[in-house]
Amino acid sequence: MTRIIVVGAGVGGLAVAIRLQAQGHQVLVLEQAEEVGGKLGVLHHDGFTFDTGPSLVTMPHILEELFADTGAPLSEVLTLQRLPVAARYRFPDGTELDMPGELDDIPAALDDALGPGTGDQWSSFLRRAERIWDATHGPFLESPVTSADMIRMALRPADLLRVAPWRTLRGVGHRYLRDPRLVMLLDRYATYTGSDPRRAPAALASVPWTEQAWGSWYVRGGLGTIATALRNRFEDLGGRVETGTEVAEITTSAGRVDGVVAGMKHRSADLVVANADAHEVYDRLVLDHRALREGSRIRRTTPSLSGFVMLLAVDDPPADQPHHQVLFAEDYDAEFDAVFGRGGSHRPVERPTVYISAPDDPAVVPGPRTGAWFVLVNAPPHDTGLGTDWDAPGLANSYADQVMAVMAERGVDVADRIRHRIILTPADLERRTMTPGGSIYGTASNGPRAAFLRPANTSPVPGLYLVGGSSHPGGGLPLVMLSARIVADLIGRSG
Repeated sequence: MTRIIVVGAGVGGLAVAIRLQAQGHQVLVLEQAEEVGGKLGVLHHDGFTFDTGPSLVTMPHILEELFADTGAPLSEVLTLQRLPVAARYRFPDGTELDMPGELDDIPAALDDALGPGTGDQWSSFLRRAERIWDATHGPFLESPVTSADMIRMALRPADLLRVAPWRTLRGVGHRYLRDPRLVMLLDRYATYTGSDPRRAPAALASVPWTEQAWGSWYVRGGLGTIATALRNRFEDLGGRVETGTEVAEITTSAGRVDGVVAGMKHRSADLVVANADAHEVYDRLVLDHRALREGSRIRRTTPSLSGFVMLLAVDDPPADQPHHQVLFAEDYDAEFDAVFGRGGSHRPVERPTVYISAPDDPAVVPGPRTGAWFVLVNAPPHDTGLGTDWDAPGLANSYADQVMAVMAERGVDVADRIRHRIILTPADLERRTMTPGGSIYGTASNGPRAAFLRPANTSPVPGLYLVGGSSHPGGGLPLVMLSARIVADLIGRSG
């Protein structure tokens, strides 16, 4: 029986712990916070329950597979609901689009909202996106990636043409999308990986394909219940979770990992799986020359964008408020310039795109005619040097007022209906999840091959593995769970 310590109880850490415990290993999960979930956070206040991280489930079959592989099916644990309207989009010209939750209904909805022919444009793009998905999901998203994999891909001309690693996401979009509103719709999917669509690789075209092919889903009670269900499954299998236990060091001896230092004592282990930001792992936790080299490489990459969040307890919310709504910026390029520091330092966006999640769920509110709203805008990471110091006195509240004014100008004015407003800045995210600057996805996928060159799941230090959104294959609930499956398979094959 192999003794394994998992550092961090985010979705990736819990998912890999479940799989490893089910394989027969002895697994201990150590989490620095008092609650599990990591970025899949929950905040309870005055009878309201707010998800503070992901607010959407895509590719639900990956979550279903995790539970089916390790015990009772997901349906016995959580209730997933497919949304009939994936999101309402409001474009700068005032046009609104209710994007259907069913793929077959999308072309007609686009034609009705944006004009004849837009449905065909998007469908043509999605056909290309599906081909990219077909070429990449097996050898990349569901497998450990090495430089050898990149070489093998280069030897397959058909796959190379489909993925077009020399093109950006926006570049491949321009081949099919003539309506600027469709380009804006596509650009938004770069933010799913914390990236700039002008630099993100064309491979990210698979993101809208997967979302629209498998639909947009919500979990009754809020997405935070996923973390609770994962912990319960792990403990039912005999695993153990210690919260409030920060790991200070991942230790080595004889050239390989031998455990961790946590709670002022050494915990021995045969293997360690780090569900922590890769930058933190290689710069702070592992004192080994091989880790330092990897840390140096990561420091040369671009951090992903972060997020500025308002949690709004709303009385008498608008009756027609959709579950998900996106209020696009008037100048999307200016938004990406600000958060990535082009043309100056990293800076808050003056008139940002605003994302609103307003679930119609009695389980997350204290009573009828109330709403627990999650409001998010793209933001630069917390940086007390040349960027944005989100702890600067007055900045958080003044920027929240600015975002609410933008919402009102774009047709969502709830200022006089707010019972409570709770603000979470990138600095708060950094403290809550120990991610540098509060970068949501670790490194951005900015560059031709960036999506394929995230930190590997197998570290250069024998016995140490990485899982979660900052490592391969990337961020977001489905990819994080694929990361867990990859790591569990690597450990299983190693004996």
